[in-house]
Amino acid sequence: MLARFMQTEYIPAPRIEKRCGGEDVSALGAFEWGSVIEITARIPRRLGVTSAEICIRRDTLAPCDEGKDSSVQRFGFEFISTDYINDEYKLSLDTAALCGESESGLFYYTYIFRRGGEELAASASDNVNFSLVKENWNEFRLTVYRPEYCVPEWLGGGIMYHIFLDRFARGEGKTGYRADSILDPDWENGVPQYAEYRGAEVKNNHFFGGNLWGIIEKLDYLESLGVSILYLSPIFDAVSNHKYDTSDYMKIADEFGGEAAFKALIEAAHARGMKIILDGVFNHTGSDSRYFDEYGRYGLPARDPASPYHSWYDFHAPEKEGAPDYTAWWGIRILPRLNTHKDECREFFTGEGGVAEHYMREGIDGLRLDVADELPDRFLEELRRRIHSVNREVVLIGEVWENAADKIAYGKRRSYFRGAQLDSVMNYPTRKALLDFAENGEANALASALTDLYSSYPRCVSDSLMNLIGTHDTERVLTILGNPQKVRENAFAYNAVQEKLRLTDEERARGVKLLKMISALQFTLFGFPCVYYGDEAGMEGMSDPFCRYPFPWHNIDAEINEHYKKLGALRRAESVFSGGEFKITRSTGGYFEFIRYKKEEKGYVIVAVNMADEPIKVHAAGGVNLYTGKRVVGHPTIRKGEFIIVKMKGEVENGILE
Repeated sequence: MLARFMQTEYIPAPRIEKRCGGEDVSALGAFEWGSVIEITARIPRRLGVTSAEICIRRDTLAPCDEGKDSSVQRFGFEFISTDYINDEYKLSLDTAALCGESESGLFYYTYIFRRGGEELAASASDNVNFSLVKENWNEFRLTVYRPEYCVPEWLGGGIMYHIFLDRFARGEGKTGYRADSILDPDWENGVPQYAEYRGAEVKNNHFFGGNLWGIIEKLDYLESLGVSILYLSPIFDAVSNHKYDTSDYMKIADEFGGEAAFKALIEAAHARGMKIILDGVFNHTGSDSRYFDEYGRYGLPARDPASPYHSWYDFHAPEKEGAPDYTAWWGIRILPRLNTHKDECREFFTGEGGVAEHYMREGIDGLRLDVADELPDRFLEELRRRIHSVNREVVLIGEVWENAADKIAYGKRRSYFRGAQLDSVMNYPTRKALLDFAENGEANALASALTDLYSSYPRCVSDSLMNLIGTHDTERVLTILGNPQKVRENAFAYNAVQEKLRLTDEERARGVKLLKMISALQFTLFGFPCVYYGDEAGMEGMSDPFCRYPFPWHNIDAEINEHYKKLGALRRAESVFSGGEFKITRSTGGYFEFIRYKKEEKGYVIVAVNMADEPIKVHAAGGVNLYTGKRVVGHPTIRKGEFIIVKMKGEVENGILE
């Protein structure tokens, strides 16, 4: 694969090719420590270049680089040959030598081409493609990860379903509620409790009665969608309905059925081959918890220096009148932040017999880490080591909203994908790119966003990205697609206004059409799809709490539901969607197309979507439409807002269709 080049001059452009172990890796920017990258630059003679080099600098924000020399290194290309049209230059880049004493690292680089008395630099547009500029260039990023780094294959091959416990399904089984809880009997028409405006305090003690027993009763339904991974919102004991204010990490909430329901779900899910991911909220607790104990329910409040949990929190004089005298997550009084850098606090979660090990031994298959950006590197590394000491096949998925390859959080560069911390992240960048494409129809922007992302991550991570289009923290995807302008205009409206917002029939029809299109991409791109409960049933709503209505069991949108069942079936049937290669083949105007294939298998799958006003022909004659099951006669045409997924015969050699 040759790096594409966006020209700034009317002359032929250099072409850069990277190979490693004999394979073309031009589209990659992350490599295993010890890899030797062979870089070839083919430079048009008309450009007048007399020498070329690569200019590399070690990232100075990475924690593992503290105290080390971060000076820029320059490596010159060697002139190899010429055909008098193009000159060929080569160099070898040894990642082990580049890292020095470390087994991983983050680097930034560019290519410099000299001609006459000036230098031209390759300015990266998406970590693969570039334009030539004379100054102010954008660098490429290079990640070197530990040689043993890998992600369990079951994750990338799965279909995940995100369940908000209190709102998914009421099941028959023993539960219990606190005396100050309010149980709403109106599952079909009840409205989630809300404050007057965003940020105002709300008790969140209003329950609809969803529980773990209910999930067990709905496993047939989930299986019909092709679901193989259940991702559960927090299930630990807590005061609220959302449970992000943990009271006791070692107790399953009575409202959800307690330990009995938890063990029954593990047994029932595993019997069907389904994995279970728990939501790990380890950055903060509830103020009404056995740890902080604001109200003395458990014995001794943490603000008392005699409390065994005193050092777990940061107490200080209040910054202003009425403010808490402790550090709270985002200033929310009921969520005191934990000092996870303190040994006694960190080891409660990561140590022998701690929270993580306890639930691994109970049989769960992984954790999704809430606000992973706020958890220290040491915490993540110890947590991963601990859970792998119990089961090497369990996974850690982080809540990270940006490109995680070189994320800076609170002034520190994070090193999630160097091989010691995370297996995957919630793929919010792809969600944004898909929603932008659905609204603006710019295929090149979508191609660039995906290229930048996939070239930033180790291949095992790209295979295992958690592809989402809706979550408990966002507006319902159908609402966004139906009228994105309405969502933006009302994003900060009073909650009483947001609660009443619904799509018109015309807006809903538009939203359904676009939902089908972007969910088709969600199920076929690198990584695995994560469906937020109810998106497959046609639920609408603004953001929290209006994206958290009870599941409409008696009012499921049959058209959308059938669509998701088809996507689940075709994804599970075709091996290319689990560990297969990915290559963008066309991205022009509003038309976007890519192929998925496996090097060792014959055949490939074309996925195409269209947001252009004019119909576009897809070169897929003779293939099988995996969505409809019908053979394709002639070259099919897709119109605006439509998609097609076609299995083709033939072979792909080095990303080129033969």
